[in-house]
Amino acid sequence: MVRANGIDLWQETLGDEDGAPLLLIAGLGGQAIAWPDEFCWGLADRGFRVIRFDNRDAGLSHHFGEPVDLGAVAGVLLAGQPVAAPYLLSDMAADAVGLLDALELPAAHVLGVSLGGMVAQTLAIEHPSRVTSLTSLMSSTGRAAPEPPDPELLAHMLRPVGDSLEEVLAAGLAWSALVASPDHHDADLASAYIRRAFARSPRRDGLGRQLLAIVASPSREAALAQLQVPTLVVHGSVDRLIRPEEGRRTAELVAGAQLLELEGLGHDLPVFFWAPIIEAVTSLAARCAG
Repeated sequence: MVRANGIDLWQETLGDEDGAPLLLIAGLGGQAIAWPDEFCWGLADRGFRVIRFDNRDAGLSHHFGEPVDLGAVAGVLLAGQPVAAPYLLSDMAADAVGLLDALELPAAHVLGVSLGGMVAQTLAIEHPSRVTSLTSLMSSTGRAAPEPPDPELLAHMLRPVGDSLEEVLAAGLAWSALVASPDHHDADLASAYIRRAFARSPRRDGLGRQLLAIVASPSREAALAQLQVPTLVVHGSVDRLIRPEEGRRTAELVAGAQLLELEGLGHDLPVFFWAPIIEAVTSLAARCAG
């Protein structure tokens, strides 16, 4: 545990302490262990000092107390009204800065997935000196009218889930099947992660507050168009949650950004796609070093 931005964050480092720091930022409701151990060690084997951590309101990090009624939030959004949130993506980016401070790291390569990609973009925009390179994976620009997700996914996201392992497991497996890369879904691996995450921290209430941070934060489009941080955008061709058009839009906005669109990748991280992602992140870091 470290103290960062006034809250406690759980973090761990994998790989050589002298390696180039690579900060991994997890997605909505995801714990640090959502980054698979073998994926992290694959990055460490390429010379990175890999740092993964629980975002605020996830895992073993600080949880806030305000309950969220997602149905009510959806109604406010549909009515075109602003949404109040206990914190914004800027606060989550400041957590990452605080973590780098606690680890005495002046800067790091940053890889964020989904919500984590939004936090990573915000980090690069608001604290560019702390970001050596940015990789935005399965994420978006926060624009006002994005390509909408599959309605089936939205309905599932708003469905209440019980507190028992059995209820969480059933809901988690159904969700993973909906967002999975169609040809690479592994229900056994999904089940293993859900069980491991539940045993580590069964709290799920933070997901709603993280979702509020997304919808209450402003668009990043204008700032991304001015961004000078070396950037890689990775997106799947069959992502039903954050559509491929959102990745393309991100890459269009950031000057010099590289777009890697992976055929057959959904909104998950199956083993099949680890190698090209690791290679692309490593190549980006090498260009920064050169």
